Amino acid sequence: METLHFSFIIPVYNRPDEIRELLESFTKLKGDFNYHICIVEDGSTIPSESVIAQFDQLNISYYVKENSGPGDSRNYGMSRAEGNYFIILDSDVLLPEDYLEVVHKKLRENFTDCFGGPDAAHESFSKLQKAINFAMTSFITTGGIRGGKDSEKFQPRSFNMGISKKAFEASGGFGTIHPGEDPDLSLRLTNMGFKTQLIKGAYVYHKRRISWSKFYQQVHKFGLVRPILNLWHRKSERFIFWLPTMFSLGLIVSLLLLAFDVEWLLYIYILYFMVAFILALISSKNVVIAVLSVIAIIVQFFGYGYGFLKSTVAIKLLKENPEERFPKLFFKNVQ
Repeated sequence: METLHFSFIIPVYNRPDEIRELLESFTKLKGDFNYHICIVEDGSTIPSESVIAQFDQLNISYYVKENSGPGDSRNYGMSRAEGNYFIILDSDVLLPEDYLEVVHKKLRENFTDCFGGPDAAHESFSKLQKAINFAMTSFITTGGIRGGKDSEKFQPRSFNMGISKKAFEASGGFGTIHPGEDPDLSLRLTNMGFKTQLIKGAYVYHKRRISWSKFYQQVHKFGLVRPILNLWHRKSERFIFWLPTMFSLGLIVSLLLLAFDVEWLLYIYILYFMVAFILALISSKNVVIAVLSVIAIIVQFFGYGYGFLKSTVAIKLLKENPEERFPKLFFKNVQ
């Protein structure tokens, strides 16, 4: 295997404060590694140039282009990067000090052309951020798909994802859909014969500067995208994708049944929420975060479930064109 030369690819849109925090975490990385940082300003009206200029000790390339979405911006950065292995990060993450040591060691032991790492909540995050992190990463909500243990055949998420230059050039990189560009790329890479893996120890702190309404919009889009991915990648379709929809409809039915003195179904939901509360309390050691975690789970399931149902009806039953039905999910390419 050739010597690994990493390039970090970071698209940013109107988030100079996030870039500052992320670059500060770069200055604390352990290990003597030769790496390059490629920041792509995706049509921002609030640029990060003045912030980036303060980190002249880091090897940074800074590009400005018209807005074309995060997937295309990552492609833009990878096509101009210096390294032979690209690590893609969202602008709202922070790196642990040993991040690069963990990635380098694991790829030397078991090289794959693509890897993903999980996300975690930093102690400095707000209670809402920690609650949303629990909802997005807990086994009882997402089944551990965002990173439970080291494994092969993992579908990385682009907030923390590695891809070799070889795999990027062979696949053409990310598509124009967003969100959903990362599982789409992972599935295409697998179909082309490239191997992927989860590196559990290569986690990032995912800040998620978000409100309840933004969180709902985000998971709603995730739900809208999944039937489109199932259409593009027939073998990826799973019954488990229906669970948030079924959960949400079941909760509504359980409340309606109270009018007929039928309570058993609601008791099942109460038991589930109690388990979620206890697990969140054990994890966070904070009652407020535990309560917010239960709310976040409800928002997540309803947002995703409704989006998945709406998209499924449009695509499977009504046979509508995804790009025409949901045009806001698609960006144009920038050369």
